[in-house]
Amino acid sequence: MIEKYADNVPLWSFQKLLPCKEISHFISTRNGGFSKPPYNSLNLGFHVGDNPETVLENRQRLATALGIPSDNFTTVRQVHGGNVVTVKKPGGALHYDMAVPETDAMITDVPNICLMVLQADCVPMLFFDAEKKAIGASHAGWKGTLSKIAQNTVRALQERFNCLPKDIYVGIGPSIGPCCYEVGAEIISKITSNSDVYEGYMGAVISENKGFFNLWEANKRQLMQMGIPEKNIEVAQICTRCNHDRFFSYRYQQKETGRFGAGIILNT
Repeated sequence: MIEKYADNVPLWSFQKLLPCKEISHFISTRNGGFSKPPYNSLNLGFHVGDNPETVLENRQRLATALGIPSDNFTTVRQVHGGNVVTVKKPGGALHYDMAVPETDAMITDVPNICLMVLQADCVPMLFFDAEKKAIGASHAGWKGTLSKIAQNTVRALQERFNCLPKDIYVGIGPSIGPCCYEVGAEIISKITSNSDVYEGYMGAVISENKGFFNLWEANKRQLMQMGIPEKNIEVAQICTRCNHDRFFSYRYQQKETGRFGAGIILNT
């Protein structure tokens, strides 16, 4: 990934997506906004307890940096599941209640809609098919990963826009890494209950009751199982807990915190 500044707002980009002029995309950080602790400073989430007016200011700041209208942002009320929706018009830019309900992934082929997922340790993924001019954005924590949200997003692109896996590029953004994502017996049991499917999802396993979940590898493997070539997948390999000064991390703060965004938009 590459970090650049726009209007004093730090933004990260995937190197595999940067040459694609048909789209714009970004990963924001926690820096460059107006929110006060513990949401400091570029919190983009209405739902975390921050002042809604400040969140709107932050979103406007981000929109200005991106060069798009702030009401182009389209967000969802994330529920850590496997549902994917097709978006035809923006929603959720100005108020949480206006966001797309109960889903963790969006796809569209409509220009000027900025699909944006929010996270503070979970995995953001951005999808682009240059042949069919379709995009997607998904959010995966451990529940979403085990619900195969990555595969569901690819399947939705195939079914709704006739996308071919070989044409889809995916960026897997900053999230809590296998260095820090310690999980207990319940999650380990869910991961290892079907080793044929979930082999390689765990990093270091300390005992039957403790280990480290590798969300990056799990989602990458899911994408490859759908037929996406490995060369089309870019993994940021940036741990949000290790880099809590740059990205929001719920695990690090262990209390209320903000959300950074991952977004993609089809240009006109």
